Amino acid sequence: MEKRFPCSLFVSLLLAFFFLFSTNSSDALEVGFYSKSCPDVEKIVRKTVLSYYKDDPTITAPLLRLHFHDCFVEGCDGSVLINSTTTNVAEKDAKPNLSLDGFDVIDKAKAELEAKCPGVVSCADIVALAARDAVSLATYVVRSGKWSKNYNMYEVETGRRDGRVSTVSDAINNLPSSFWGIYQLKRSFASKGLNLKDLAVLSAAHTIGNSHCNSFAKRLYNYTGKGDMDPSLLASYATTLKKECTPTDNTTVLEMVPGSSTTFDTTYFKLVKEKKGLFHSDQALLRSQVTKNYVFSHVTNSTGFFHDFGVSMVKMGRNKVLEGKNGEIRKNCAVIN
Repeated sequence: MEKRFPCSLFVSLLLAFFFLFSTNSSDALEVGFYSKSCPDVEKIVRKTVLSYYKDDPTITAPLLRLHFHDCFVEGCDGSVLINSTTTNVAEKDAKPNLSLDGFDVIDKAKAELEAKCPGVVSCADIVALAARDAVSLATYVVRSGKWSKNYNMYEVETGRRDGRVSTVSDAINNLPSSFWGIYQLKRSFASKGLNLKDLAVLSAAHTIGNSHCNSFAKRLYNYTGKGDMDPSLLASYATTLKKECTPTDNTTVLEMVPGSSTTFDTTYFKLVKEKKGLFHSDQALLRSQVTKNYVFSHVTNSTGFFHDFGVSMVKMGRNKVLEGKNGEIRKNCAVIN
């Protein structure tokens, strides 16, 4: 008699198959994916980023933010770069993305790569490489006081393909808010395959860059709707911030770390420890023992932080990527082919 395939075994295999292919991370990405098809890709992206960085060192924060906002919305697929059309409002026009910058850097690198290796390098990979290069330059300059074209803070896995879908609703539904608490942040990061340590590490990207007052004014003037202040914020620091930001100020921009909008270091952890984190989401790191311990133990441990930052960036960069024949290689990063 012919043996039947056990139903229970079939179900188990089916579930295993589903789990394998529904996971957030990718096994197909690799360092040096373009080593044969476009061997100068990293050199070209680095040269482009360096040219912008020399003119404006504040470009590091926008390029890091661009990569983060890309990966947190439907995966690292370059969809944050796509322009809106008459029939679709794209991610970049969602309210949390209106202050994004650095698109010109990506476009410049893409143009040079298309001239050298047409139709080969994805926009998603350019975003990932540019973010790494920008933070590497900022970190190396801080450490050594001199330029380097070769220092890499971490290696970037490549092989992503570009997505063909970009909607404003996806951005609104997936991007973390500066007003979130630890539980909301934990759930958001977990949905992207990231843990509490990754949350603490990646939040420290706020050690560089700036913020508009309306991203934290509620903490100063109306935290619970009763005209009160966020108790997690140091009162004397709140007083200082109030001198710069009125309750309805939508234009003033302040440094995330006062006196240092271009220095990639561990000062962020020092400020959070002192209850001077600019966002509620920054100060929320002290509400979990895991993230609190990381903050306190890395106030002066820059070597450990730099290593961990690279690990977490690579991990984030694997989120729901398109590979193989999925997606496309855009000719113009702002337009679907």
